[in-house]
Amino acid sequence: MSDKSRAAAAPQRGLLSADPVGDFDGAAPRVSFEFFPPKTPEMEARLWEVIKRLESLAPRFVSVTYGAGGSTRERTHATVRRIRNETALEPAAHLTCVAASCEEIDRVARDYWEAGIRHIVALRGDPPGGLGSDYAPHPGGYAYAADLVAGLKRVADFEISVAAYPETHPAARSSDHDLDNLKAKLDAGASRAITQFFFDVDLYLRFRDRAHDAGIRVPIVPGILPVTNFAQLKRMSAGCGASIPGWMAAHFDGLDDDPDTRRLVAASLAAEQCRRLHANGVHEFHFYTLNRADLIVAICHLLGVRAPRAAAATA
Repeated sequence: MSDKSRAAAAPQRGLLSADPVGDFDGAAPRVSFEFFPPKTPEMEARLWEVIKRLESLAPRFVSVTYGAGGSTRERTHATVRRIRNETALEPAAHLTCVAASCEEIDRVARDYWEAGIRHIVALRGDPPGGLGSDYAPHPGGYAYAADLVAGLKRVADFEISVAAYPETHPAARSSDHDLDNLKAKLDAGASRAITQFFFDVDLYLRFRDRAHDAGIRVPIVPGILPVTNFAQLKRMSAGCGASIPGWMAAHFDGLDDDPDTRRLVAASLAAEQCRRLHANGVHEFHFYTLNRADLIVAICHLLGVRAPRAAAATA
């Protein structure tokens, strides 16, 4: 579909239309959520409040991240196992290539399988210094994500998700090279790609078209990041190569000391982003929660994804 056709197909009304669910009439989209492992007992308690609140939305799965250089490995494992044992959620564990040999990673994967974990998010991983640092494969380890996917498939028949980059991974030689790398991960056994966060819907749609032209047929799930702290967003974007549209800054201008309004703006922008994506055939979204529930619940409510009791009351 051309950019001009997309513009014609995209909804022209805003969030304050007469129909609050708008273009999500009918079946609600599927959602998944990402958490990061807590560092302190207080953060752990808050995270479990978030998990319990979002559990009622029946996400397709929830994932738990690794820190740069595998720095949160044990906390990731503990969080994933607790989700498996204490909730009805389907947990997905992040695994990376960094700071571990193939044998160590295979052992972790076998432990996950024996604990009932069937879904892995397989990533190359960031070097200990972050994305700006040079990456070097671990001696005796899996070199890149495609190698990790193949290795995991040899351990057990995991469902495997991998990362995709609508704006090209910062370390890729070119956008074509980056797309070839995505295809290699899928050919190795991954069944889904989840994108880095983005804000320009057309960037995602062009990337999806390029992937389709390259023969990629698996779901490419957009990663959605609700923004409440614009200064923090600029730091995150600089590290991962995600662009920030010029119009976003104006929406947060003057709100540094007004967190309540920032949250309202964030929910509106993310819901509108999902609305436009849905109008172009996207039916699944992956939310980077930053271990917060309030925004995610509000956005999902606008998309028609609601807890059963809330849905029954509305009916």
